[in-house]
Amino acid sequence: MKIAILGTRGIPNHYGGFEQITEHLSAGLTRKGHDVTVYNSHNHPHQKDRLGNVKIVHCFDPEYLLNTAGQFVYDLNCILHARKSNYDVILFMGYTSSSVWAALFPKNAVIISNMDGLEWKRSKYSKPVQQFLKLAERLAVKYSHFHIADSEPVRDYLNKKYNLNTRYIPYGAVVHPATNESVLTDYQLTKWEYLLLMARMEPENNIETILDGFGNSNCKKKFVVIGNTSNNYGQYIERKYENDDRIKFLGGIFDQQLVHSLRHYSYLYFHGHSVGGTNPSLLEAMASKALMVAHENDFNKSVLANDAFYFSNPAYVKTLVESIQRNGHEARMIENNFKKINERFEWNRIIDQYESFICECYRKRQQA
Repeated sequence: MKIAILGTRGIPNHYGGFEQITEHLSAGLTRKGHDVTVYNSHNHPHQKDRLGNVKIVHCFDPEYLLNTAGQFVYDLNCILHARKSNYDVILFMGYTSSSVWAALFPKNAVIISNMDGLEWKRSKYSKPVQQFLKLAERLAVKYSHFHIADSEPVRDYLNKKYNLNTRYIPYGAVVHPATNESVLTDYQLTKWEYLLLMARMEPENNIETILDGFGNSNCKKKFVVIGNTSNNYGQYIERKYENDDRIKFLGGIFDQQLVHSLRHYSYLYFHGHSVGGTNPSLLEAMASKALMVAHENDFNKSVLANDAFYFSNPAYVKTLVESIQRNGHEARMIENNFKKINERFEWNRIIDQYESFICECYRKRQQA
């Protein structure tokens, strides 16, 4: 089957969750014999026309000139190219800047949209932008033939609001075979003597809530923050905590083996994401056998259940960092989360689910 994946900045992943799943999924589908093309930004670091057996199409992406507006132009360029390419199936990863071009979707292809999270809930967006995102969501629902949700709460929301039959297929996570304690030396860290947070620098990821709680605590451990701080919010966060010498900002790190070791040897791992679906960094931390402290919301609880500590404000964070011990109960929480990765979130299982759903959708459209 000839499959195209649109909607990401491209592969290999240098940005986020949709890029990561696209990298794994495209490779997995080609191993199963499918002809897979991924659309990349023209200025993606990978400039070749293939990544392994996956074909790469580079389209002009003016985001560096136009900021957010450039994403709409980039998606338009990808869609216009796809119209000329005779794909059997087009899989959109997200809808924010693509669904507005729904009238231009290729007519002969099966359109499947991974509906992402509830983008209009993100606090970084103004009220007019949130209203636009609700419109984009409605357009994606209307003009996609089939829909995927990576989170059970998102699936339930879509099915209830739009009377859909959305397929739940989560993200996956890599189980790394080994850790490397020696990498801690490069960051002046000692195992079990630091707390860790890894996130994009956005308000809805509760970075300020977490660091406020830690900052008010008497915890003697270091707090390590991984994430690119070059945006306005990231710079604000760095300035706010620059006088607390317990807090270390390491910037963005994309070496997955390195990050795996940093997660594994942390005393606590904080996951502050509060909107969207199942976040890849949550699953990766579970796969690294980190002890989880998560923002209390349905998205996180649907994955972690009783195998995490939860917070909703700085006071909760302060209490947790001052009181949590790593004893038998906590060890069982870690092992339970690791078991979930192997049983529900392993990449080969996820790729099988995508292939099965894509083939099912194609058959249904052929029979319609």
